[in-house]
Amino acid sequence: MNGGSPNLTAMARPKQIPDSDVHRAILHLLCTEGDKSVSFSRVARLSGLAPATLVQRFGGMDAMMTAALCAGWDAAEAALTNVAHASHNSRGIRQILKSLPPNTGLLSASARDSALRQRATAWRRAVEAALAARLTGKTNAAQTAAILFAFWQGQSAWQNIGGKGPRLKDALKRLL
Repeated sequence: MNGGSPNLTAMARPKQIPDSDVHRAILHLLCTEGDKSVSFSRVARLSGLAPATLVQRFGGMDAMMTAALCAGWDAAEAALTNVAHASHNSRGIRQILKSLPPNTGLLSASARDSALRQRATAWRRAVEAALAARLTGKTNAAQTAAILFAFWQGQSAWQNIGGKGPRLKDALKRLL
């Protein structure tokens, strides 16, 4: 009897969805719409899990957000580690900054938690140190690296809302 009735097995939710998929959904919302956009129902729609399953899995909104933010910082740290081999010149600087995930949503959402703020600060310092290492011979390498980092963060923030600013390549030419 298949008289046009829907196939219920095809409509069932997947049984196993990893936390990483849930974290990715949360980080997407954070980066595109801000932390106020994150709710159990929105994350459920993006991840394929039921809101009740999210509550059961994470215990509450704060725990779910913290898990996603920690995963986001793990990814940011891994991305920086993956470009440790970048050449020691302006091309290496561009390679580093272009390989890092845009994380303005991650930064703003991490501001509420002291451990996450410390992680963000440590990551920023590591990025700036990696940039400064590629500014060999530059008198104020640390200061120039901090300016480049700030430029990149500002550029990332404006790209999320459709603004186009100067290109990283052009900023490097002016600073170097």
